[in-house]
Amino acid sequence: MYTHVLSFAALAAALVAAAGPADAQVRRGHVAAGRSAAGHGFAQWRSASRQPGSATVRRGLQTSDGRGYRHERSRDHGSGHYSADRSTQFNNGRGATTSRDANWGDGSFNGSRTTSLNNGNSFGRTTSATNNGDGTANYSSTLTGPQGATRTVSGTVPHRP
Repeated sequence: MYTHVLSFAALAAALVAAAGPADAQVRRGHVAAGRSAAGHGFAQWRSASRQPGSATVRRGLQTSDGRGYRHERSRDHGSGHYSADRSTQFNNGRGATTSRDANWGDGSFNGSRTTSLNNGNSFGRTTSATNNGDGTANYSSTLTGPQGATRTVSGTVPHRP
């Protein structure tokens, strides 16, 4: 049993040190391994990688009885764009991944958010808005449910004197 805990700790340490550091990048991480009061072994890890305009954080837990999870989140941003991804995966096959993206500039905005489940279902929304240049703006937003049904709301924001 104790050898399993050490192997989990070695696996977690390898995951933390998997990639070499890049220029202007900060990497941090830790690994903890131990045994619960009931005698079950576990390994827990966390790593973070940051550089200007982006960041990635990973963490997870693995127990000696086969339970555990992995979670990762990352973001990237700059002038006129933003994106973020999150993923949580469990050893039993359940999990979800969420992606968010936005772009703006020249009087327009486009954004989306999509969540995909491991069972094949996905849901989300897309939104766009455009400045017409005459004091009005058009917008459109589409929602998609987990069974594929969609609903769109669109219109024009009038000019206010």
